[in-house]
Amino acid sequence: MQQGYAAVLCVLAVLGLEAAAPGECELTRLLQDKLQYEMRLQYMKHYFPIDYTVQVQYEEVLRPSNITRLRNGTVSEAALRYLWFHVSSQAVLRIREVLPEKHPSWKYTQELCQLFDALGEEYSKYRQTDVDSVVADLVKLIHSAGAESRSKAVRPKALLDNCLKVMRMLYVVPC
Repeated sequence: MQQGYAAVLCVLAVLGLEAAAPGECELTRLLQDKLQYEMRLQYMKHYFPIDYTVQVQYEEVLRPSNITRLRNGTVSEAALRYLWFHVSSQAVLRIREVLPEKHPSWKYTQELCQLFDALGEEYSKYRQTDVDSVVADLVKLIHSAGAESRSKAVRPKALLDNCLKVMRMLYVVPC
């Protein structure tokens, strides 16, 4: 009888590591509301000059195909969500860096930054040792200042499009 309980507790413990926290789910719902197509189109395309791009590091572009490749490489879902948070928050900061305070998109990006700051509090519980080494190395590379030589030009809307697509991939099941 106790072996059955131990097995159930073991399964629950493993599932608990992969499940998103309730606060995390609520914040991603709020982010999804802010990243609606109409808002991304208005604030990240219409309010910018035609073909405007932002310089980002190569690693700051996280696409669904990257997530699929990492999943096939047996990276945990929690580590993938940790990676998504760092890449997406950095992308929003890159967009915000190019905006003057009176720009029509300033308030929108400020609200996104606040949501990512709140989400960062959820992720502050993660230690680098808890995250897969592949993800930890990518996060270090994203936050390193010397990686500017590996930059590419990306449209602001494309950065947020990728942010939303990957977020939906990672949070549809646990939330």
